[in-house]
Amino acid sequence: MADSKAKSGLLLDIRNLRIEATVYPPGEAPKNIVLVHDVSLTLEKGKVLGLIGESGAGKSTIGLSSMGYGRGGVRITGGEVILNGRDILKGGKEGFRKLRGREVCYVAQSAAAAFNPAHRLMDQVVEATLLHGTATRAEAEKRAVALFKKLSLPNPETIGERFPHQVSGGQLQRVMTAMALCSEPDLIVFDEPTTALDVTTQIDVLAAIKDAIRDTHVAALYITHDLAVVAQVSDEIMVLRHGRLVEWGGTRQIIKEPRQEYTNALVSVHEIEHHEQQPGTTPFLSVKNVTAAYGRSHIKVLKNVSVDIYPGQTLAVVGESGSGKSTLARAITGLLPPEEGTVTFDGRPLANKLADRPKEDLRQLQMIYQMADVAMNPRQTVGTIIGRPLEFYFGIRGRERDKRVAELLDKIEMGKGFSDRYPAELSGGQKQRVCIARSLAAKPKLIICDEVTSALDPLVANGILKLLLELQKEESVAYLFITHDLATVKSIADSIAVMYRGEVVRYGPKSKVLTPPFDAYTDLLLSSVPEMEIGWLEKAIKGRRMASAGN
Repeated sequence: MADSKAKSGLLLDIRNLRIEATVYPPGEAPKNIVLVHDVSLTLEKGKVLGLIGESGAGKSTIGLSSMGYGRGGVRITGGEVILNGRDILKGGKEGFRKLRGREVCYVAQSAAAAFNPAHRLMDQVVEATLLHGTATRAEAEKRAVALFKKLSLPNPETIGERFPHQVSGGQLQRVMTAMALCSEPDLIVFDEPTTALDVTTQIDVLAAIKDAIRDTHVAALYITHDLAVVAQVSDEIMVLRHGRLVEWGGTRQIIKEPRQEYTNALVSVHEIEHHEQQPGTTPFLSVKNVTAAYGRSHIKVLKNVSVDIYPGQTLAVVGESGSGKSTLARAITGLLPPEEGTVTFDGRPLANKLADRPKEDLRQLQMIYQMADVAMNPRQTVGTIIGRPLEFYFGIRGRERDKRVAELLDKIEMGKGFSDRYPAELSGGQKQRVCIARSLAAKPKLIICDEVTSALDPLVANGILKLLLELQKEESVAYLFITHDLATVKSIADSIAVMYRGEVVRYGPKSKVLTPPFDAYTDLLLSSVPEMEIGWLEKAIKGRRMASAGN
């Protein structure tokens, strides 16, 4: 396919790329593993190439190679990476310093782990632009504010004065997109840029990315596991699996006429059919009139919230970034003590503060976090991370512990071979699966799932949802499922709570909440779910404009 490219418009030409890493199993000699097997690709100026594949397929590793970078001990051991007519792998450290942040910028999958918590957002957004001397401070800040507006960030004139912890996960991801666009590079590597975003915001970010590419003629590698998303922004799609090229073609051909069996499986992944269960007589967890705020702030982030969860059932909590979904989870777990209201668990009131709760309460109520990167100790192996609850709650050690860890790894479709790896050696999706296994190890009665499938490709996400439903049937475990993915809600929920600005605006059984007539906000959520149709984004944006005009 590379032969058909017009050489005059060629920006990036990766030839026979081979990437390896060394793993260090405890008690064994170091081992070399191949992550990317002789992959080649080309990208023209102003075009977008989508990289699709399951977790561990090599998408992010290939994307980072365009910057001459390999993380966590990863090494580029073969091939060429030609950008703007030169092989960047031959430029040395000085060449990489001039390249990164100027010609090539990167939007990371986890903004929470990528920002410096000690510096204000504006200082970090304009840093690369100032270091490379492509604009003055005033020009860079003006450019940044314009990007904040384009990306629909709140208070665009002043949000740059905040620190990373003072914005939501979705807002932080959009700030990182602004940071990459600020230096006006030739190439941007988008590594799951909408993973942390709710569907309503995702439309704005996708539209902004398309506009930026059109207006600046910047090229992009768009890494994602969501085919419906990549179909809206990409000119071509490359499908990867196990570090090898499976299929590469135009977006329409890949979506409508996939030639390979694996590609067809990705395109045709089906929603899980979950029949709604009727609520019982007594809720297992009951949140009544909970109000909460962070620190000494008088601004309430939760306002008089009341929801119930019944044994063996799932309550899905949906809403945009900053609506209070994750804050509700923190209030239930005691990480953020409520100012008002009560949380009742299995017929008894829970202590407001986590430190005041007995060990058995901690075991029975587990949480899987949205940001897997910052939820694991980077110095512990996967086996140690998953084994910790077994030791802490049940006193299981030695061979029995190792056997149980292997069983949990099999359940999350990773296998015992991952037991000796460290978090830095895992992809984003693999890290999240390890967090799921760690939670399951405690054998809880209630699991709070905070965007647990957002980092997973559709095939693996379906497998995880099926696993959670099977466990629910076997163990009668209940779930509080926080998500912005309405397809996931339909697949797993028995009841739904729609949140907006700290309040529950629609609540009830799934069948009732998803049946019209809808309130304005719920209607916006449902109409914003991406469809695997070329041109859907433009139609959705047009529909929004008509609605805002009163049509």
